[in-house]
Amino acid sequence: MSHHYLHFEHVGYRYPNGHEALRDATFHITHGEKTALMGMNGAGKSTLLLLLAGLLLPTTGEAVVGGVRSTRRTLATIRRSAGMVFQNPDNQLFMPTVEEDVAFGPANMRLTPAEIEHRVTEALEAVGALHLRKQAPYHLSGGQKRSVAIATVLAMEPSVLLLDEPTSNLDPRARRQTIELLRRFDHTMLLATHDMEMAYELCPRTIVLHDGNIVADDRTQAIFRDTALLDACGLEAPASLRPQ
Repeated sequence: MSHHYLHFEHVGYRYPNGHEALRDATFHITHGEKTALMGMNGAGKSTLLLLLAGLLLPTTGEAVVGGVRSTRRTLATIRRSAGMVFQNPDNQLFMPTVEEDVAFGPANMRLTPAEIEHRVTEALEAVGALHLRKQAPYHLSGGQKRSVAIATVLAMEPSVLLLDEPTSNLDPRARRQTIELLRRFDHTMLLATHDMEMAYELCPRTIVLHDGNIVADDRTQAIFRDTALLDACGLEAPASLRPQ
């Protein structure tokens, strides 16, 4: 069986302050699927991603990431299996140079210098950023930072990729480059996004969250044609699908 999958079975999460951010979530994402996660701010998208990334543990239910059930004992394994790209790339780039940022994860896995070098080169080549390896991250453009942040995750060779708003705050050219970059990857991906056009282009399947509940899980085109669902969840179909 492939380990490149995500599985939630009746998962719920309640924060220490009592806020119930996720309720009874059940879904299965298989090897190689690109799935969009949509919902208004506060719908529970970030909580769901943090649970999958092994940064939170479910309050109820069962989460399985890359073939590993999420428990306190398996969190380290989960974090190696699921690579998360945060909304703000500055949260992931903190070393003096790009190559040191990309090498940070593999180095902490205690890989050999030769293997670390191989992973850094391969990851930067995958995102088209090999020419940036000696540059300081704070000198990069927004699009370049996003590409390097993705490379830092790829260098860990995760089973699945989790992305939080991968096109936010990018100019049109950098947005297009990011979409094309993600389109080339064969990884299992879950993308939390408000970018409806990107979801329509990139993700055949969409999961919709509303007030902590999964209210739809269907083909992306079917989701975008369900005007009642979109209205109820505060979403809009891409401009290309709206009635003229």
